[in-house]
This record gives sequence, C-alpha cells and structure tokens, in this order.
Amino acid sequence: MSASDDDHIDGRYADLADVVLALARTISADAHADPGVVDLTATEINVMRFVDRHPGASPSTVAAATGLHRSNLSRALRDLEAKGMIDRVADAADGRQARLVPTDRAARNLARLRASWSRLLSSAGADDDDLGSALRLLTRLETGLARSAQRETGV
Repeated sequence: MSASDDDHIDGRYADLADVVLALARTISADAHADPGVVDLTATEINVMRFVDRHPGASPSTVAAATGLHRSNLSRALRDLEAKGMIDRVADAADGRQARLVPTDRAARNLARLRASWSRLLSSAGADDDDLGSALRLLTRLETGLARSAQRETGV
C-alpha cells in the first residue's frame, strides 16, 4: 500500500469489501456443493458472465472487457468449449471472425445457479427494502469500477 493509499482509507468501504468477499465465499461454496452445477474457474466465470450478457461478442471484445490477455482468454475459451458452455460461431459479415455465444447448457447452468443463490440469500433474513438498497448500491459500485477500469485501459 502506498502512502497515497493511506490517505484515502474509509473503513466503511473496507468493511463493505470484507463482507462482499465473505458472502462470495459462502455463495461459491454452496454452489460447489451442487453436483448439477458445472464447475468453472474464476477466469471462466468472468468470461461466461460477459458472454452471457453480450452474446455474439468477439474474442477481442471479451478480452478487452474482462482485462484478460489473449493467451489467457484463448485457454479459458478452449476449456469452456470443452465443458459445453460456449460455442464459437462464424461472423455473418466476415466468416473468418468468430463470435462467442453461450450454449443451452450454459443457460441451464446459470438458471440453476441463480435459483441456488436466491434460495441461499433469501434464507438470510433481509427485507425487501434492504435488498433493493443493497442491489442498487452494489450495482453502482460495479458500474463505477468498470468505468474506472475502462479509463485506465483506454477501452
């Protein structure tokens, strides 16, 4: 941590990050307990999340958006194809270019995960107002961090 980082410490943000990481570990452990869920690495999850939200994206677009080097992305794509989670389809305008699309298996896997996440978190006792506020805050933080990353990388 640099000296300038010390000047910008707000314990609330650090506490929020700590809670988010703890929740992520709990949610991940719960999902891994389901034998019907396809096990993905953190890199594969990152790629699938983008491709699911942007079906038909090119590999270079996915690499730029996820911050992955092309070699790391290529490995993740090979592994996701082997797991039946992603297909490469020819670009209609330029058959030499590939477009990435999630498979039906990926859609079923995501639906199963979302149901598991909903079940797990709904049992924790948050009310609808808390849930709405938390979702809005975390979405704003995710969007803000994505914008910062885009500015830093020029993408």
